[in-house]
Amino acid sequence: MSDIIFRSDVTVELVRSSASDSDVLFAARVSTQGEQTLEAAAAHVDASEDEKKSKGLINYLMRDRHGSPFEHNSMTFYVQAPIFVFREFMRHRIASYNEESGRYKQLDPVFYVPGSDRNLIQVGKAGHYEFLPGTAEQTALVEQETRTTSQQAYESYQRMLEAGVAREVARIVLPLNIYSSMYVTMNSRALMNFLSLRTKREGTHFPSFPQREIEMCAEKMEEFWAELMPYTYDAFNQNGRVAP
Repeated sequence: MSDIIFRSDVTVELVRSSASDSDVLFAARVSTQGEQTLEAAAAHVDASEDEKKSKGLINYLMRDRHGSPFEHNSMTFYVQAPIFVFREFMRHRIASYNEESGRYKQLDPVFYVPGSDRNLIQVGKAGHYEFLPGTAEQTALVEQETRTTSQQAYESYQRMLEAGVAREVARIVLPLNIYSSMYVTMNSRALMNFLSLRTKREGTHFPSFPQREIEMCAEKMEEFWAELMPYTYDAFNQNGRVAP
């Protein structure tokens, strides 16, 4: 029996990117300057050359929702998270995904168990839920039951594999809290749409109430993006975190 690992976190790594504020600027300026923008595009001119003008243009595009200039860039993330998080992720049909396959490889015994700071009580009606901390007894129960059922499920999975059952059949007993991994690639406009729905922030024009586990992924992705495209990131926040 393989040793079972329990985690309460997610992994997000930026593995490749071609994304900067200058990508937004040359794409926007082609509408008025045409081929004059070619040199800047080829040279990846730093947006800070004229900081005030660059920030102003990006803010204008964001405010008035001229979204296409924010699509001329790319970020590829590697994500490790429970499978139930991936099922929410892939509802966003604005990215490209490749996930590890339980048909072709034996899944590792790594399972998610909520951390002690994870809110457990759901109050309110659909669309207006509020999540509150659980009691010490509820927290202990969640951890105990999650660990027990995960171990039992993985033992069943291994018994079937050892008996020669195909991986694609044996995996059906595994719970949604088993970890998977994937690459996800998107541009900044798509990422802004994702963040607007999968993070909860004060002052947003359209409040969202994401499940905490996918918000954990979104927060890590946002940190990488903020470093790559600081002017765009600031404009996103200043204009209510609405994707243009």
